[in-house]
Amino acid sequence: MPLEAGLLEILACPACHSPLDERNTELVCTGQDCGLAYPVRDGIPVLLVDEARRPQ
Repeated sequence: MPLEAGLLEILACPACHSPLDERNTELVCTGQDCGLAYPVRDGIPVLLVDEARRPQ
């Protein structure tokens, strides 16, 4: 389930404050040095660094 366009525009990575990009069931940080991927559960973004998947 995609997020509302307006919501995605105002969300930012809690770690580096870069914009987020929606990919499948995650919001991925667009920052070059960050790249954390935050899960979206039941349509709600979980923007906790402890819950994020590290880049590979």
